[in-house]
Amino acid sequence: MSINIKDAENFEFSPENMQWTKSQLAKYPENRKASCVMPFLHRAQEQNHGWVSVPVMEYIADFLDMPYIRVHEVASFYSMYNLKPVGKHVIEVCTTTPCWLKGSDDVVKACKEELGIGFGETTRDGEYTLLEVECAGACVNAPVIAYKEEYYEDLDDNSTRKFIKDLKSGATLKPGPQNGRFKSCPMGGPTSLKDKAPIGATFGGDK
Repeated sequence: MSINIKDAENFEFSPENMQWTKSQLAKYPENRKASCVMPFLHRAQEQNHGWVSVPVMEYIADFLDMPYIRVHEVASFYSMYNLKPVGKHVIEVCTTTPCWLKGSDDVVKACKEELGIGFGETTRDGEYTLLEVECAGACVNAPVIAYKEEYYEDLDDNSTRKFIKDLKSGATLKPGPQNGRFKSCPMGGPTSLKDKAPIGATFGGDK
């Protein structure tokens, strides 16, 4: 995977992002600029090909009048920030307990076999990076893959392999549950409270 040396050694917000910073800074008092560190890191990562380099953190530290180490502490704490170059397509697999209980091991195995890489690795062509993440916050739809700010849920071996093959082929991806259920509703539809309330009905203390 090739990295532009100039990009790796220098960073500054694009004119568009510089304009965007004004709207973010306006949300906080002048002496609380450091509150913008997380959205600034996120936007900088998007601009910097998906990762937060040392020059990025130095730039943001100067921009927000923060010590560099404070910016690094934030960037290294949250898994949403990548501290090394990543591929064009970043696939994040949740392996925390709820996903593990629902079969995330099968999802991990399918990803590794289909991509030919392990966690924290990028394919030689620079196209795909596979990451392990802690709780994605979608436990009711476990197991879950996060890709481009969308969740692909209720996965198993077959649906995971299909997801990756569709991604490779450029097919249209369908976020959400991959087993046919609607959002987080139980499979098979409701089992109780099936009747619609009569028109004009009141509940509890309503009059």
